Amino acid sequence: MFGNLFEEEEDEGGSSSTHLPPKGGDEPPPARGRSDLCGIKNQGGTCYLNSLLQTLLFTPEFREELFSLGPDELGCLEDKEKPGAKVRLIPLELQRLFARLLLVDQQSASTANLTDSFGWNSSEGTNQHDVQELNRILFSALEHSLVGTSGSTFIHRLYHGTIVNSIVCKECGNVSQRQEDFLDLTACVCGVLSLEEALWNMFVEEELFEGNNLYCCAQCDRLVTAAKSAKLQKLPPFLTMSLLRFSFDFAKCERYKETGRYSFPLTFNLRPFCEQTNGDDSDYTYDLFSVIIHKGGCYGGHYHVYIRDIDQLGRWEPPEEDCKPKTQRKVKEEVKEAFEPKLQEDDPLSVLTTIIAQEPSKTVLVDQLGQKLMNMIGSSWSKKFRKPYGPIGKFLQSHNDVFMLVSNATRVALKTNLPSPVTEPPVPTELTTNSDPSTASDPGAAEQQQGSDQKPEPEPEGSHWFDLNDSAVTSIRESDIEKQFQGKESAYMLFYRKTQLQRPSEALNNPQYKVPFHLVQKAQEENIKVQEMRQKFEATNNTVELRLHLAPCYRLDNGALQPADKEPNEGTTLSFDRRQTVGVLRLTIYQMQELWEGDMALTVAKSLPAGLHLYNTLTDDNVSLYSAGIYTNSDLFVWNGREVCGAAILTGAEWEPVLLTVVRPFLDEDVEQEARNGVEYKESGGGFENGGPGLKREARGFAGGVTLGEVKEALGEPKESLLCQEHKGGKIGEQGAGEGGGASGWRVFPPDDMQRTLKELSLKDGDALLVLEPQSFDSSVFSLNGDVVTVTTPSDCRWLQVEFQPHGGGGGEGEVEERRKIKVPATGNMLLGEVKQRAMEELQQKAPGANYCLRQVDCTGKLLPPVCEELSVRDAGVRLMTTLTLCLGNAPKASQLFLHFSVGAAPSTGMEMDIIVEETSTVKECLKSMLDAVGLDGTCWHLRRLDWCEEVGEPLMEEDASLSELKISSGDSLVVTEGQLPPKGFLNLSMWLYLDPQNAETDFKHTDTVKTAGETQSPSAPLCGGSTVELRSVGQVEISDEVTLEDLKTQVLTLPALQNMFVPTTAFMRVWQLEGGRLARILRGQQLTLRKLKLSSGTDLCVQQLLKEEDLGPKEVLLTVKMGVPGERSFYTPEELLWDASRDSSPRSLRTCLAAHYGLSPDSLLLAKHQPDKHIWEEISNWNQQVSKKKKKKRTESLLGAPFHLKDGDTIGIKNLLIDNNRDFVTLEDKQGQQRLREQAEQRRKGEKAAGSDVTAPQKNAGQTKSRKPEVALSINVGEFR
Repeated sequence: MFGNLFEEEEDEGGSSSTHLPPKGGDEPPPARGRSDLCGIKNQGGTCYLNSLLQTLLFTPEFREELFSLGPDELGCLEDKEKPGAKVRLIPLELQRLFARLLLVDQQSASTANLTDSFGWNSSEGTNQHDVQELNRILFSALEHSLVGTSGSTFIHRLYHGTIVNSIVCKECGNVSQRQEDFLDLTACVCGVLSLEEALWNMFVEEELFEGNNLYCCAQCDRLVTAAKSAKLQKLPPFLTMSLLRFSFDFAKCERYKETGRYSFPLTFNLRPFCEQTNGDDSDYTYDLFSVIIHKGGCYGGHYHVYIRDIDQLGRWEPPEEDCKPKTQRKVKEEVKEAFEPKLQEDDPLSVLTTIIAQEPSKTVLVDQLGQKLMNMIGSSWSKKFRKPYGPIGKFLQSHNDVFMLVSNATRVALKTNLPSPVTEPPVPTELTTNSDPSTASDPGAAEQQQGSDQKPEPEPEGSHWFDLNDSAVTSIRESDIEKQFQGKESAYMLFYRKTQLQRPSEALNNPQYKVPFHLVQKAQEENIKVQEMRQKFEATNNTVELRLHLAPCYRLDNGALQPADKEPNEGTTLSFDRRQTVGVLRLTIYQMQELWEGDMALTVAKSLPAGLHLYNTLTDDNVSLYSAGIYTNSDLFVWNGREVCGAAILTGAEWEPVLLTVVRPFLDEDVEQEARNGVEYKESGGGFENGGPGLKREARGFAGGVTLGEVKEALGEPKESLLCQEHKGGKIGEQGAGEGGGASGWRVFPPDDMQRTLKELSLKDGDALLVLEPQSFDSSVFSLNGDVVTVTTPSDCRWLQVEFQPHGGGGGEGEVEERRKIKVPATGNMLLGEVKQRAMEELQQKAPGANYCLRQVDCTGKLLPPVCEELSVRDAGVRLMTTLTLCLGNAPKASQLFLHFSVGAAPSTGMEMDIIVEETSTVKECLKSMLDAVGLDGTCWHLRRLDWCEEVGEPLMEEDASLSELKISSGDSLVVTEGQLPPKGFLNLSMWLYLDPQNAETDFKHTDTVKTAGETQSPSAPLCGGSTVELRSVGQVEISDEVTLEDLKTQVLTLPALQNMFVPTTAFMRVWQLEGGRLARILRGQQLTLRKLKLSSGTDLCVQQLLKEEDLGPKEVLLTVKMGVPGERSFYTPEELLWDASRDSSPRSLRTCLAAHYGLSPDSLLLAKHQPDKHIWEEISNWNQQVSKKKKKKRTESLLGAPFHLKDGDTIGIKNLLIDNNRDFVTLEDKQGQQRLREQAEQRRKGEKAAGSDVTAPQKNAGQTKSRKPEVALSINVGEFR
């Protein structure tokens, strides 16, 4: 019933951020906090497990019983892989976890090994369950694991109790009794005000059987009036109470949580509820020592636990809010009340500020703010303010100058109510000046005058209370437990211990008490190892490698700095401590360059395709390199700050150079005549890269801030010359550019663009710029239609050669003599059926009953599958001026596949058979067709693919899947193999290739000529952030989940479709995981196994070729960043940015990283995250900063968590507020997308309204129920030890 009832909300955790290693090395785990107690890491949804484990750890008797079991009874973890060894994993892992929590100096311990011993997979770590259910299942698993040991009954001894149920006949007095065992008691919450009342109802009140509900008495042998009651017969040393907070409303058919007040005592006596009452009071008295708390609603939340430190293992400190005297807090409240705003019910800002100001704590729970607003003005937010102001959460965020979220975004406060990190608010004179001189001279009298309530509450000696919230451990007062009586954050499980249980003095303040020696020794070794890691990390993590570029070694060329000797200049490498200042670095460089004269300026530089470019200059010598944004592998240019070799240097992101490909005509009379005759011209002189006949190309760099007109002047072109940009949108044929297969279209820049800069025109590195003089249009190569220039090169000649081959390839010399070749005039738009018809007419091949088809031939002379005659030459991928073979056979239709197959083994040359099937056919139907074709029958057959070695490969496991779903395309070879389908073993991963939009046309031109078998072109796939990339399916990989990511990359490179992909090492490849057709995450860790990466069979992966090695750290995020065009609703070309969030994931860190990237001031940048599904931008600001009263420093929320959840591929928009006053990130494309979403929502609403007219009201309500995750049962797997 409560399958996903306790699904954890990400914002509710309150646990500290996990420290992950940066790229430079492994970061050691943080040391314990001020409490000197160790927390437990949350695996994603295991807060319920963490709370229960901490409770068991701080139950000393449970802990010592567990530690008393030695290796002779439990076995050793080192022997768990040995066959026949009886290793009791669960108690062993629990022992080791408890020892780490007690003795290892780390902030939090991991439960991964323990949950592995439970038999849980990776998904169990993210599914949260009921802690009451876990308590029973864990105790049962421990009892089964300890069968046959001395500890087999310790759970029974500590927690077992009995209840006796009695039924008394009112007529004969016969008593019928039945005993009931329990390990925990459940107490009702609904309609009950306290735990004592619930126990009274359970064990004191009698239930009468009367009227229509009579009891059948065995002695009277008839239905009689009777009374039923229950009593506690045996009390356990430890009493666990489970509160039934969650109920089901059968009237509304929905779950709900009881949030009303429900009190429970810290100490209480169970004598009134027991059967035997003649013992001492100590036999019935229990003390509370643990409270597991559930925070949230009935469909999600978070667990943490309040625990009394019985053995005084921790260091208790007063909570922060108790540190200041109450008189000072009272004075501050009086000062603030004097400035509270007056309520204006029509102004939501006034209403909300008044509500928050009237609260004693000056904060309000966000989910209670709407109810308090209704109580104050008599109307809800939705009715009064939602239409003009939007949702209440958006209103709070838009007024971040007034409101501020605190306590993990669960409470809202006024910024003016927060104490300043430096000073406190001024205190009025009348509140501090004492007119009574005797009072002023006597502090005791002043304290007596203020009242006894002003004295700080003393904390009793002895054990103290702590809040253990996953990794975080904080001190609390005993009085804080009363706050958990009611509300959405309230007590859920109570743990009591008998008062008569006393701890020995040697156990106090001694975490090693009764811990086995071998576990103490392991903990000491781990502490030594962690301490060495911390020392090494501290020494190495602050050393950065800097590349120094000296001005005398460079010259200004093509808008960027180039090496003076025309050889690659890697610069001088300098290792430096980033905690040192810029002044110390400048002095160090002075000492290295003894011959340097004059001023020395240090400027952050970056190597671009056009050359070296300078950004911001380090001017403040007192700033550390870390504060200046200097990290390892940073480039620094050393110069005088004014010029290099006499040339002035333009610095900053707006002058970032762009490397363009300048294309010019290359025509003479010979080339012109051959172009008219349709003869391909091959340039013999060389010298031009990828230019082709008729064009020559040259790479030129220009500053991004220059205008297009200045570019034309720099090229030395006359004013009447035209500049054109390559047309990339739509098909050229639609632009009237001609029908040939190789024509290219160019768009002429309008005159207004001549005054725009290259950055404003979104020109990027590698873009082509065609320069044409007016006389160029006299040539047949260039034609102008409107603003589109069509370039028709000799490779666009319009003919196809058809070769007649009567026997379908192969044969002897006699067959070669029968071959005849003819040329058929053809265009890109001509249907292949017409080409075949013309060829047959000219070849006079009209044999009755004979069918012919056209087939391409690869470079080895092998016939490729027949082309579809329903497609045009261009759509079928057939290039003009190539040869087609006319063979006997049928041509497949557009909806059909032409497959090769063989029976039993891989086909030898010429021995494979062909078949045409529908692409929607299932594997089972395809197999049947193949068996019918060869005259076989039976069910013990299955299909397999051929791998890249032309050997029998992986089987087609999904028999009911269609061929198109399995990415089977025309020309694939299948093998009909005898036997049933093999069991699923290895991972079956579908691989895709990431086609870089900038290099897709040049890097994969071979795919236009010959399609690789099994290769299909997919639609554009969206990135996480909304950008689109082209993905190409390259096949599937069957691989073990025990291999590493590096091994996976190596095997992927062996796929036939990637044979032309050259990478020096696997570090030059990036692997994405696809989810729902989107690039979801980058797989990190070359040596991590696929199981550790949580990959499952059927996962789609995408490989991307890189230009440099990449080894991303766990918290390095790959973002797509776009700088806004000033004054326009558009962006410059997006770029990739690697942001290291391992040490600081706050908005300030990201802003600093972007500022260093663009060479701007961090305070001038405005950031926003794009949400492609909603076509909106979410502004990233520091409005939810908190101020720590003790540390006096700001603590910002992580961008990796709520509400932004930044991940790989997300798009970040940037506005430079120094030159752009428009703070709106929404583009025209976003507006159009929002309109489409509104239209779709309206259509759905109309459809639901029409469909719901025939549905009853209960069905309508049921249809509006929020969808939930499928319910998952909780279980722990235990071995057999009987």
